[in-house]
Amino acid sequence: MQIVSDIVSVRAALSPHRKQGQRIGFVPTMGALHEGHAALIRRARTDCNVVVVSIFVNPTQFGPHEDFERYPRTWEADCALCKREGVDLVFSPPAAVMYPEGYATYVTVERLSEPLCGRSRPGHFRGVATVVLKLFNIVAPDAAYFGWKDAQQLILIRRMTEDLNLPIEIVGVETVREADGLALSSRNRYLDAESRRRAPALYEALRLARQAFEQDGVADCAVLTRRICDHIDQHAGGRIDYVEIVSLDQLQPLTSIQKGNTLIALAVHLGGARLIDNIRL
Repeated sequence: MQIVSDIVSVRAALSPHRKQGQRIGFVPTMGALHEGHAALIRRARTDCNVVVVSIFVNPTQFGPHEDFERYPRTWEADCALCKREGVDLVFSPPAAVMYPEGYATYVTVERLSEPLCGRSRPGHFRGVATVVLKLFNIVAPDAAYFGWKDAQQLILIRRMTEDLNLPIEIVGVETVREADGLALSSRNRYLDAESRRRAPALYEALRLARQAFEQDGVADCAVLTRRICDHIDQHAGGRIDYVEIVSLDQLQPLTSIQKGNTLIALAVHLGGARLIDNIRL
């Protein structure tokens, strides 16, 4: 496994593979890797000849009062996971490589950046879109892999890729969960013992909403939203940022479930963590 920190080295390492017509798969990450990231890498390993992972805690997607400084950085463990999963190249640039002095260009995906997490994290998705586009230009992959746990991010990156005519397949990989249903996240380590015990109630609430729709025929989004919020209040506590039911294609609010085009998404502050999760109907 090769580890590089500059753009010239990334392109030099990948050039021979590209000339041989090999398929390059790319998994962009902020490190603090876990089995959710491993699932992305495994999918890329299955689909592609060469797998690249980036590890870069991107400062432009953190707000002024968010957790950039304390975001977990676990370099040695991250490299061990990458090596275990057969990654060919790890790209881990310093911030000055990605955002040199005088940097002034940013990418905004309109409409999709504004709802859900965009409402409470202004500028977040501008930072996400910018860094992902830069990484795409550096790595030039044939396919890139993102988890459905960050559904808004995945949908936004697909839109950007299509709008900018990038020749990259965006592959969504299903959310990986703990045995009790909690979606894996690098921020789960912020949870204290009591918050961790309560955290699975978020996914329980989503599953109950799915059951209400699929088994009982409840399609009214206001009713389902209320049930989710009530379950979270009773069993998880914490502070609800949002619970919303939106269209999967445009992330616009729905009044009734549209089968095959519905995302139920939530964000909840619990203990020291802001947890997000979702299901698709």
